[in-house]
Amino acid sequence: MGAPGPLNLITDVAGLLVGHAADPRLRSGVTVVLPNARAACSVDVRGGGSGTRETDLLRPEAAMSGVDAVCLSGGSAFGLDAASGVMQWLAERGRGFPVRGNVVPIVPAAILFDLANGGDKDWGAEPPYRRLGHAACDAATGGAFPLGNTGAGFGAMAGKLKGGLGSASWQEADGLMVAALVAVNPVGSVLTPGNRGFWAQPWEQGDEFGGLNSAFARDIDLGLAAESRIARPVPGGDVGGHTCIGVVATNSVLDKTGLRQVAAMAHDGLARAVRPVHTPMDGDTIFALATAAWQDQGAAVSRDWLIARVGSIAADCMARAVARGVWSATPLEGEDCAAALLRRQEEGKK
Repeated sequence: MGAPGPLNLITDVAGLLVGHAADPRLRSGVTVVLPNARAACSVDVRGGGSGTRETDLLRPEAAMSGVDAVCLSGGSAFGLDAASGVMQWLAERGRGFPVRGNVVPIVPAAILFDLANGGDKDWGAEPPYRRLGHAACDAATGGAFPLGNTGAGFGAMAGKLKGGLGSASWQEADGLMVAALVAVNPVGSVLTPGNRGFWAQPWEQGDEFGGLNSAFARDIDLGLAAESRIARPVPGGDVGGHTCIGVVATNSVLDKTGLRQVAAMAHDGLARAVRPVHTPMDGDTIFALATAAWQDQGAAVSRDWLIARVGSIAADCMARAVARGVWSATPLEGEDCAAALLRRQEEGKK
């Protein structure tokens, strides 16, 4: 009844641009999602270590009806300044919310913790994230972009493996498009016990993250699933030390109230792809955007049914995006990566 979009990226949602900027020396970066026009947006924040900006405006009862961009950044709380660079870029182009002769860009943001990944964080008097936010906007495109060590996912870690930036999309036969983008930096594992494969493998399309579905079906049972629970401290698992941050987007017509429910449902995708998830050490944050470029032409389709439909697809896309981001990531220095680890597992079975 549907298939991944042409690019299998969030840019399959017409009207969205995505830009990235990273500093290899810093081992950190920024990703920005730029709608061509102001878009309805909401957010769902979970876990105990979140870092966000301008999310109060996204509450259904708040007056602001749309946003000009969404910013995802590394750098922990320092990275929240990346949104200032995005605001500057938008203001230079006269884009934002008009207020008494002024234009104020509305840019909600979320951050992940990558300060302990070995990069040079001695940035002096001015953290680099404002500059990186501006540069990410300059690089924004409506086409293809790389995954893995990209943008906000550049310095991410997924448990003990190299994390990264992932994205996935899904297009229904009637034209509805839903997609996800996520920087994967959880305290939990994206791989099943024994590193046999991704937790998200049942939702894989083709071989988008290795094509190891048979391994999942063969090796996973309830006993193995129980082994994945945290029973002792995870190395590097300090409070505030992790987090997955992302955006789900659709071309459908939804307001903030509906998008709040879509964002909540999209968290189910994280739960399918990461074990455990939403821990005290994570600040998992998912934004939801709607570009309103497509409207259901079916007879008497209820708003609630549309929300349920978009949210269920968003959850599947989020699970796939998590695995794609980690599958595409490559070591910076000393880390292991999922692609190499799973290939070693496959070689060991022969």
